[in-house]
This record gives sequence, C-alpha cells and structure tokens, in this order.
Amino acid sequence: MTIYIVGHKNPDTDSICAAIAYADLKRKMGATEEISPARSGDINDETRFILNRFNTKDPVLLTDATGKKVILVDHSEPKQRPENMDKGEIVEVLDHHNINFVQATPILFHAEPAGSTSTIIARMYFEKGIELPKNIAGILLGAIISDTVIFKSPITTQEDKDIAEKLKPIAEINDLEKFGIDMFNAKSGWNEKTAEQIIKTDYKEYELGGKKIGIAQVETVDASELEPRKAEFLEIMKKRKEKGGLDTIMVLLTDIMKEGCLTFILSDSIDLIGKTFGKEIKENGMYLPGVLSRKKQIVPPLEKALS
Repeated sequence: MTIYIVGHKNPDTDSICAAIAYADLKRKMGATEEISPARSGDINDETRFILNRFNTKDPVLLTDATGKKVILVDHSEPKQRPENMDKGEIVEVLDHHNINFVQATPILFHAEPAGSTSTIIARMYFEKGIELPKNIAGILLGAIISDTVIFKSPITTQEDKDIAEKLKPIAEINDLEKFGIDMFNAKSGWNEKTAEQIIKTDYKEYELGGKKIGIAQVETVDASELEPRKAEFLEIMKKRKEKGGLDTIMVLLTDIMKEGCLTFILSDSIDLIGKTFGKEIKENGMYLPGVLSRKKQIVPPLEKALS
C-alpha cells in the first residue's frame, strides 16, 4: 500500500519541498512500502520557481485521505490536514510547529524548533551519510530560505544557517541572499491576482483558546504595493470569517526588506487583539515592526491571550 507524504493545506514551499525530499530519503533508507510525495493544495509561484529551477516534479495532488496511509510533514493541526484524514491513517509526523495532535495509537512523532522542516530532513541526509542529489539539495535550501525569510525571521536557528551552507555547494547556489530575493520576487506580481488568490497563497486556520482563527501571511519585498487594496482584502476576509465561523481573521503583509508587518484584522475580540500586540487597531489595521514570523510572533501571543 502506498504511503503518502503530505504537507498542510494551501501549501507553502517548505510543505511541498519537505514532502518531496522526505519521500526520497525514505526510499533510500529502504522503505518497504511505496512512498509518494503529495500535496493538498495548489503550488504557489515561489514554490513553482524553486521546482523549475531544480527540475523537480510536482507531488501528486491528495485532496481526500479516505482509506490512505499518510505521513504529515510541516504540520499537525487537524484543520490543516487533508480532507477526511479521520477516515485514513496517520503513520508518522515530522514538523517544526507547535504541537496540536491527539491519536489513540502510537506513531513516530518528530517535532523540533527548527526554522524549517526541510532543515530537519537535510540533517537526516547528512547524519545517515545518504547522497543528496543537486535537485533535492536545491529544494531543501529553497524551503529553508523561504521559511526563515532569508534568515531574518526570529524562528531562524544557527542550524538552519549551518545546514544551508552545507547545501549551498551541492545545489550550486553562490549567493544565498540573491537566491532568496529571486524566490520572493517570483511570488510577487500581486497586481495580476485577486485578493482571494493572494490570501489563499499562505492561509492557515487554528483553534486557539476554543476560538477559530484564520491567518494569511503574504511575504513581499514591498508591502506598500498591496496597502491600497485594503478594502478588497477586508471584503474577502469578511466572507471567510462568516463562512468559516471564525472569531478572528488576519492578513499579514510581511515586508521582508523593511522587516515589518502591515496587518489587516476582522475580529470579535478586536480589543483583546490590540492589547495583545500593544497596538491601537485603527480602521481594521495595525503595523507591527520587526514581525516576520506568524509561527513565533503571531500565533503564540494570540494563543496565550485567547486561552
């Protein structure tokens, strides 16, 4: 029976590249069952740039986990899993996020505070002495740079930097910062996309303190180009909030060059949200200087405040 390795819904670069690389690693370690990398959503422009750059095939699309064996990478949150995961079987988890996981049967669960799931996978290759082909090294490197925002994000660890340096010559990348900027530029072209498409690029839902929270992160080299479209974003956010029964929905316009985050918010807990970040929310917006990480700088304080 095939085991599918899959990341979260609305997959980002780490989610896609980790699935591909971990499948390759599992095969080389002698997996007795067929291993297939999968995705549970569309591939974004940044990830497409990386896959094309390193001539790597797309993972198969897995929209329904009914009757399937699955390894989750880059997530464990129930709301981020493929549809009908309760009718399938999770056999392993490999992640670098907060843990929100309950299962009756014991499985291998590997989670650690790396900046990227791909950092953990790359380390496994090196520790086990397994050959890293150029394309796998390249996609792992791209995922690390993406998740750590070219090592500017507070989630970045020294190991992320060390592993990236080891991957760099294998992937034949000379300048990590230039490669990172090229990646983020590939994700731009926002004027050609609707607000709905932009929000869907990297959108996740959480259960925090018994409340449903939706958070989209849009990483750009210039957030000011999106600021005039605030009304469009709020319109889509309102629809998502009502349809999903959300307490709060946020869109983070993350400027990787200025290292700050323009945030649009609709919330039933608006005063609490403002207090949590020490900001006055005016006309459904606030600016958060120095904020680059949803995982470390947005979700933890929200979870504490809403609990």
